[in-house]
Amino acid sequence: MFASSRNPALVAALAALAVAFGAIAAAWIIEAMGYIPCELCLLGRKPYYIGIALAALTAVAAGRGQAGLARAGLALSALTFVAGVGIAAYHSGVELKFWPGPAECAGAVTQNLPAKDFLEQLKRIKPVRCDEAALRIFGLSLAEWSVLISLALGGVSAWGFRRSRTG
Repeated sequence: MFASSRNPALVAALAALAVAFGAIAAAWIIEAMGYIPCELCLLGRKPYYIGIALAALTAVAAGRGQAGLARAGLALSALTFVAGVGIAAYHSGVELKFWPGPAECAGAVTQNLPAKDFLEQLKRIKPVRCDEAALRIFGLSLAEWSVLISLALGGVSAWGFRRSRTG
């Protein structure tokens, strides 16, 4: 099952699989370094998890010569990663203060508590804010990097879809 120019579906699926897995592995490493993900970060990982599974299944289908199934997998992968672009762009906009994020991400109190209970809660809970970039790499937040990576993954999947033939 080697990638070749005669099997663009396989090439695209393997490329998407490698890059998406690398992105998630990087997120896990950054988390292990002490950077706790916010709610939008966790939501933004879901297209990667789905995309990894789709890319793996698509690579198997393409490697077995199941062109129609491989094309369907690439189409679903492209749509999944485009959804990832949307989530990451929304998160980036929240970080850049273009629009407000969800209440869970701002550390807002959603219920009225007596002052004593509120102070106890503040001691225990340290919300991770979605509107502040916890880390920037080469000037871009992780959400901004996710926009670029998801866009590239969607493009690779679409390229594989367009270049592959159904049989």
